[in-house]
Amino acid sequence: MAQQDQAPHEAVVLALLVVLLWGTAATAFELALRWVTPYQLLLWSVAVSTLVLGALLAARGGFGTLAALPRRALLRGLALGVLNPFLYYFVLFAAYDRLPGQIAMALNYAWPLVLALLAVPVLGQPLTRAQAVAIAVSFLGAVIIVTGGQQGFTGGLDALGVLLALGSTLIWALFWLWNARDGADPVVKLCLGFVSGLVLSLAAAPWLGGLHWRELLPPPAAWPALIYVGLFEMGLTFVLWLTALQRARHAARLGHLVYLAPFLSLGFLHLILGEPLLPATFAGLALIIGSLLWRAWADAGPGTDASRNDS
Repeated sequence: MAQQDQAPHEAVVLALLVVLLWGTAATAFELALRWVTPYQLLLWSVAVSTLVLGALLAARGGFGTLAALPRRALLRGLALGVLNPFLYYFVLFAAYDRLPGQIAMALNYAWPLVLALLAVPVLGQPLTRAQAVAIAVSFLGAVIIVTGGQQGFTGGLDALGVLLALGSTLIWALFWLWNARDGADPVVKLCLGFVSGLVLSLAAAPWLGGLHWRELLPPPAAWPALIYVGLFEMGLTFVLWLTALQRARHAARLGHLVYLAPFLSLGFLHLILGEPLLPATFAGLALIIGSLLWRAWADAGPGTDASRNDS
């Protein structure tokens, strides 16, 4: 009985740790991009994350599970690596390279609403009234962030950077739509995806990074940020989050803690990097996060099972 009572407590502690780590991600991206290109950040952070996921899989005896996977599931896991980490993180890092961290981060948090839109053609799920309202409110929040950001930063915002930040939401939503279609071990799927993402990143080196290894190697000052991103934005934190959800009594309620992360991100960007925080960013982000929380509450409705994960 004591162990059963302890599990939800451990789930909350793990979830709060994940929120803290993801709250530092935007600052880590910005610090790394002071020294390296978006491609170098992708290559080396994915390499670190792949090593960590491989070590975790080995420690829990997961290589036997990997070998026993049906060929279709194996190919599916490898194919998902095209979306995450390869395309998603390259597009996201390129957005951070062109935009203030708070703008790129805030726009990226609109992905659950993009997921709801994509579920209509991909899964054949019609939009509920709550989802439609939430999407409209979230869109308004994104407009406030972009237009307010243009007024708050010298020279305005980079238009391509804004498109890249919004494009990252599309890639991430597609990843989760296709990722949810089988019941394979999530750590195994993550490991497969990162292996193929690393192979793709290496294969893209002649076009994105250069023809010689010397052009790909980051300066020594960049390594702490690169390792941090690989450990705590990608591999290890994904595993911690999945573990928290497995131990939680109410996964949906635990999932709402994630929406604390963007506000922590704003604080870290200001305190560590000295980035001025704009009222428009707070207002727009509050609309986006508020619309997500309201949609989850409205979709659950009275008398439904609160333990299901609506995010």
